[in-house]
Amino acid sequence: MPCLVVLIALAFPRLALFLLWLFSDYLHNAYQTVLWPVLGFIFMPFTTLAYAAAMNENGGVSGIWLVLVIIGVLADLSTHGGSAKARRRVD
Repeated sequence: MPCLVVLIALAFPRLALFLLWLFSDYLHNAYQTVLWPVLGFIFMPFTTLAYAAAMNENGGVSGIWLVLVIIGVLADLSTHGGSAKARRRVD
């Protein structure tokens, strides 16, 4: 089951966030308020998932988990940059 969630998260991060919110306490354990996961769902879903994994599995963002969060930030930035480039190409 965890491998299936990882595959869904790589292909559809917002769907993975929604399923984690719906069926588990994974996001609630990482974030004390609902504001940050909602903002993460809208703007940076890969980073939100990486931070939640770091907080649940390690208890903090350090070591290899910091690298995972940085990769999440880069993945989010690349998706935003790629969509802006595609939008310019169409116009």
